[in-house]
Amino acid sequence: MKEAIEITTKVLKSLNEAEIPHMVVGAFARSYHSFARATQDADIVVTVGAAAMDRLASALGEEFTIDPQATFETNTGTFRFCIIHRQSAFKTELFVLSSDPFDQERFRRRRPFIFNGLPSFVLTAEDVIITKLRWARPKDLEDVRDVIAVQGDRLDSDYLHHWTALHGTRAKLDEIRASIPPLD
Repeated sequence: MKEAIEITTKVLKSLNEAEIPHMVVGAFARSYHSFARATQDADIVVTVGAAAMDRLASALGEEFTIDPQATFETNTGTFRFCIIHRQSAFKTELFVLSSDPFDQERFRRRRPFIFNGLPSFVLTAEDVIITKLRWARPKDLEDVRDVIAVQGDRLDSDYLHHWTALHGTRAKLDEIRASIPPLD
């Protein structure tokens, strides 16, 4: 996990240097709002164009490779670029901000935070939950449960209910909430 944090810090520093708006999502966002867990990669949403990717490649330097061909990501309906740390093969996926209304809203709601001493932005707890309910893999549903258990009453239920109703994931949200025993 330490290596993942160090490599992700380098990528975030390079995004800042290249002046690319971004937000940390995936396991690191989940860990910020809940318990830390190991991850095989880092996920970051970015707003990029061709010139921005050139600036990023320059800021990253020889320690990293960027796949020059963006791939289509079926779960999010957007494109992504993969950055590989040459020595460790640790992967960072840069998901391009889409025009999807939820994607736009969660980017607007991102919060500043400090990642390993570096200023960055992170997905809100509510948006971690909504995003992971959409992906709905077993580990994502465990993440939803953990974030709800830790955040509890601090979550904006109206916001959660709005988006989960639109995405058809409200029943799964209610099921997960019901599975969490009350704290005494």
